[in-house]
Amino acid sequence: MAQIRLKNVCKRWGSFVGVDNFDLEIPDREFLVLLGPSGCGKTTTMRMIAGLETVTEGEIWLGDRMVNKLEPKDRDISMVFQSYGLYPNMTVYENIRFPLRVRRIPKEEHDKRVMRAAEMVELTDFLHRRPAALSGGQRQRVALARAIVREPNAFLMDEPLSNLDAKLRVSTRAQIKNLHHTLKTTTIYVTHDQIEAMTLADRVVVMNKGVVQQVGTPTEIYDTPANTFVAGFIGSPAMNLIAGTMKDGVFSGQNISVSGFNKSIAGEVTLGFRAEDANVATEGGEISAPIYSIELLGEATMISMRVAGELVSIKAAKDFRAEIGDTISASVPAGICHLFDSKTGARIEQD
Repeated sequence: MAQIRLKNVCKRWGSFVGVDNFDLEIPDREFLVLLGPSGCGKTTTMRMIAGLETVTEGEIWLGDRMVNKLEPKDRDISMVFQSYGLYPNMTVYENIRFPLRVRRIPKEEHDKRVMRAAEMVELTDFLHRRPAALSGGQRQRVALARAIVREPNAFLMDEPLSNLDAKLRVSTRAQIKNLHHTLKTTTIYVTHDQIEAMTLADRVVVMNKGVVQQVGTPTEIYDTPANTFVAGFIGSPAMNLIAGTMKDGVFSGQNISVSGFNKSIAGEVTLGFRAEDANVATEGGEISAPIYSIELLGEATMISMRVAGELVSIKAAKDFRAEIGDTISASVPAGICHLFDSKTGARIEQD
């Protein structure tokens, strides 16, 4: 097992900065998710930990060893990639066994370790098959078993569920969660899917343009986003963000007026709230606007309205009925709202 530390790690290609001043300690046995849009630096960070990319500045420590100059094979880390990387001419058994052969593990241990890894990912009935005879989900499980069989100090997983359909993503996600609970191995997982991050992680690192935006538990980043980027990236739907003006404790914008804020906050601010925290009001709500669209979700009805030039989502009861164009009111009390600086995007604390 291993504690992983990144000390002011940077990666640059000429004038382009891929990762800027990444500083983080990952405790032994933690499941850490690097989350962000394409190009944010999350995969580059993982590749530096693995030794597949050189570090421009800073230090990477695995346990009590600085590994900046160590070859990938000497870092005792197993990786699971988006592409399964299986050998087509080998059976599932031989694919799982391959890392043991390469590392010259005594042959008498091979069968026991391969069977244990195969059982963990429910592949014992497929060990005689070749990858071409497997589904996408089964191939990904072979890749997981091949990583498990090494019994490494840490797992690195780079968007391993991206090639699976929606149903398989859910089941494989549950399997990865259970595997981490069983193996208790330090895991770093890269994804752009915030649902994967929220369901799998002990902690989430949200990145954008090579810079860490926030580090916290899924609950922390959902309930108290550090800035408008995190607020707009986390959640399905994302947090509603509305530009307006604050004066005497009242936030005002087109089709919205919310009172009850700290009167010391004034000027241009961005107000945020979650769709599930607001409610459709019979009258007198803080928002009054025509319905832009209605989506029936089964367990709820999602209503969209245009407020201060932005599309705003409100989650209503599943039996809510109205037509596009109907004007409705929504209750958005100050207590459910978040405030952000309009210029910097930083969170404004409401004491």
